[in-house]
Amino acid sequence: MQRYLPDPFLFVVILTLVVFGLGLIFTDSSSMQMVQFWGEGFWALLAFSMQMVLVLVTGYVLASSPVFKRFLGFLASFAKSPGSAIVIVTVVSMIASWINWGFGLVIGALFAKELAKRVKGVDYRLLIASAYSGFVVWHAGFSGSIPLSIATEGHPFQDLIGVISTSDTIFASFNIIIVAVLFVVLPITARFLMPPKDETVTVDPSLFNETAATVETGSLTPAEKMENSMVLSMIIGILGVLFLGYYFVKNGFALNLDIVNFLFLFLGIIFHGTPKRFLTAVQEAVKGAGGIIIQFPFYAGIMGMMTASGLAAVMSEAFVSISNDVTFYFFAFLSAGIVNFFVPSGGGQWAVQAPIMLDAAQTLDASVAKTAMAVAWGDAWTNLIQPFWALPALAIAGLKAKDIMGYCVFILIISGIIISLGLLFL
Repeated sequence: MQRYLPDPFLFVVILTLVVFGLGLIFTDSSSMQMVQFWGEGFWALLAFSMQMVLVLVTGYVLASSPVFKRFLGFLASFAKSPGSAIVIVTVVSMIASWINWGFGLVIGALFAKELAKRVKGVDYRLLIASAYSGFVVWHAGFSGSIPLSIATEGHPFQDLIGVISTSDTIFASFNIIIVAVLFVVLPITARFLMPPKDETVTVDPSLFNETAATVETGSLTPAEKMENSMVLSMIIGILGVLFLGYYFVKNGFALNLDIVNFLFLFLGIIFHGTPKRFLTAVQEAVKGAGGIIIQFPFYAGIMGMMTASGLAAVMSEAFVSISNDVTFYFFAFLSAGIVNFFVPSGGGQWAVQAPIMLDAAQTLDASVAKTAMAVAWGDAWTNLIQPFWALPALAIAGLKAKDIMGYCVFILIISGIIISLGLLFL
């Protein structure tokens, strides 16, 4: 990976050209139509791109606050060796991702940085890869977009399958067993991926020292007094906390990306104390957002080509055509994993694949709920080697995709075997 994996921007450019060519070969779309599909889809993820920028910025700002640093430091104190650090960061990331995918992306990377500060001799690349690997369980957890979608009254496929409770998807025995096995096996796998000492890449802990704003004293202008006063931060912070209290009372512990960002933002405002300290942290955080801003529109263009040309449907139908009532769930999982390379959005991928997969499930008399979860697992699985989702974690860590992807490939293989066996035999 270090030798051959290009920068994520070049990766998405190459992926764009590959999808363009596949569309010409396997669909009846002309070259001009493929250009049209690409251009029309290019800006389709603008709102989501801004959400992901805020995931990075608000997560970084919260983590750089004195209060949260102490909390992460407390968790990191349980790691007494490089091996235990790798195991702990994997488990923490998996728990956070199972609760909410946005929460998991940020917390895992931030916790890995804290461990790198405190644990001598731990390989920083593997630490971040282990933190990112926890993301593989997100679609089987509380924020899984596919199981939550089909459990919602009025979802697009209700006439075909009705409303399916999360007790048949997220909390079904086969899904819980797969998640439980991954919780045991993935930390052990990450531990065995530790390189020998002479190949270990460590970082100087002093490199993680963030620039903190100093509290100005002496003769201050009225504007400077406001910038260094805690009053305004506390007032606006309390308003944010009041809304969060109202939201959770009304909706229960239903986290979504907007609520996670809202939570991180207002806790960051409160924990930094003054507006000046908060804004200094923001200025540091936005330095890592360039990759997200530039690359996400290209992925949106790829999604446009995949869906409008029918290429995603062609891929799905190819796997369905070789399936039987035993292998169907496995091939649904595999096809979703491949489609996810080109349509890295759970909701978008389900919109494309659901009509084909659900129709095939009914033809084969297969479980619709398990079919949905097979697609969900496939979507989450290949995120391990998809730079699209790794960008926020990499920006927080200060690494490149090629630094962690070699480790992620091994985790992809092990997790893929576990998920496949679970879908085939449970």
